[in-house]
Amino acid sequence: MATKLSTLNNLDIAILEPKGSIIGGDETDELKTKAKDLLEQGNKKLVIDLGGVTYVNSSGIGALVSIHSMYQKGQGKVKLCNMSKGIENVFVITKLTSVFDVEEERDEAVRKFSK
Repeated sequence: MATKLSTLNNLDIAILEPKGSIIGGDETDELKTKAKDLLEQGNKKLVIDLGGVTYVNSSGIGALVSIHSMYQKGQGKVKLCNMSKGIENVFVITKLTSVFDVEEERDEAVRKFSK
């Protein structure tokens, strides 16, 4: 799995787009490493677009929570978007929708950061 990275407004808003399954291992490490690198470069607004993600297990949830915590400690903010119904259900059941800012569309997540 490759995680695509794009930035808007000269690193003001970063967008990570993981693809496939987030189930631990290399793809999860890559996602966390890219988020950590962005934070170290001064990024404070991260959108994780889950539109290309087909499955998330507990290790994947742990990685997303870890990224969220890392950004909070650095006075940053993480928004999730484009969740499939299956992944959204996992977040509802685990009550992580009360922890993460979740938007339906990427444009909406970016717009709310721009306010």
